[in-house]
Amino acid sequence: MQYRNDRAGKPLSVLGYGCMRFSRKGTGIDYEKAEAELLRAMELGVTYFDTAYLYPGSEELLGEVLERNNCRDDVLIATKLPQYLVRKSSAIDRFFDEELRRLRTDHIDYYLMHLITDVQQWHNLCVLGIEDWIARKKVSGEIRNIGFSFHGSTELFLEVLAAYDWDFCQIQYNYVDEHTQAGRRGLEAAAERGIPVIIMEPLRGGKLVSSLPREARDAFEASSRDWSPAEWALRWLWNQPEVTCVLSGMNSLEMVEENCRVASEARVGELEERDFATIKKVKAAIRAAERVGCTGCGYCMPCPRGVDIPALFRCYNHMYTEGKNAGRQEYWQTVSLRKQKAFARQCVGCGKCEQHCPQGIEIRKQIKIADRELRPLPWRIAGDVARAWAVR
Repeated sequence: MQYRNDRAGKPLSVLGYGCMRFSRKGTGIDYEKAEAELLRAMELGVTYFDTAYLYPGSEELLGEVLERNNCRDDVLIATKLPQYLVRKSSAIDRFFDEELRRLRTDHIDYYLMHLITDVQQWHNLCVLGIEDWIARKKVSGEIRNIGFSFHGSTELFLEVLAAYDWDFCQIQYNYVDEHTQAGRRGLEAAAERGIPVIIMEPLRGGKLVSSLPREARDAFEASSRDWSPAEWALRWLWNQPEVTCVLSGMNSLEMVEENCRVASEARVGELEERDFATIKKVKAAIRAAERVGCTGCGYCMPCPRGVDIPALFRCYNHMYTEGKNAGRQEYWQTVSLRKQKAFARQCVGCGKCEQHCPQGIEIRKQIKIADRELRPLPWRIAGDVARAWAVR
């Protein structure tokens, strides 16, 4: 196992264990199987374990495994405040204390504000005294590092990044999302500030393994590297020095063994031009299955009416490369929950976006089609309710 340092110089395993996707047994987690996988990961050098308040049964399982095997001091726990449920100051302590009880610990090594999509969510927490609360918890030693997990646009990520003196952050990032969500620009901006970056969804929930088009698989197989699709995705991330730790929701011993092997072998700068050419072919094959030829370049922005055109097309395309509900859920997370509305229905047809689109997309026509598919009535209602609740 290799390690990269956090802001204080403490080493983190480059592979982190994402505790959201444990195997299920009946109505709950398969404890025996999950424990075996967790312990094997620890044996192979994994030190960073990521969970959250809203991952059903996850905090409880992790706490029980660490206590029963007397290994709490050997690992680093990351968990998250469900900030979208916080409405008054007392709720912050209530959630945090419950997480300590679930995890059977007296401190959290890495504590995140969960699912930040808009800087206004952080400002709302500040009104409730979150900054003083963090300071007290750091003095007491109950929290060692404070950060946030993010879903949204690059511009909003940069705003959140600048809003506080964060110790670390967590973003969705992979070779498909290189220039979407926080993206490479966000990754590099965090690194320039000396802020470690934890990567989630390196395989987009496994879809960069199980849902690749045949042409993408052919491109990998035609390369001179004897790497699986998962290994390609992981090595692409660890090739970048700005990446501190990559989370993987491992739910088999085989997956633990393979990912730990790759984490021990991968090196910064190891990818060659031929490797980037292979990944380019894979991305092209994925894009060929998309509905709109948007590359996410952003030349169509800013929209005078606030429509987030690249996000709309990205999520619309994901409906056809990863499943309709997957695209709708991503749009709900990254656009619907923002304070400022960014929906296609705000378009007034001025056409400024089309004047600058290098791909020649009929944006005014396509955004209406995409909006209808991404936000059918039930999703539209659910998004409006969630937005009113999450971003006051």
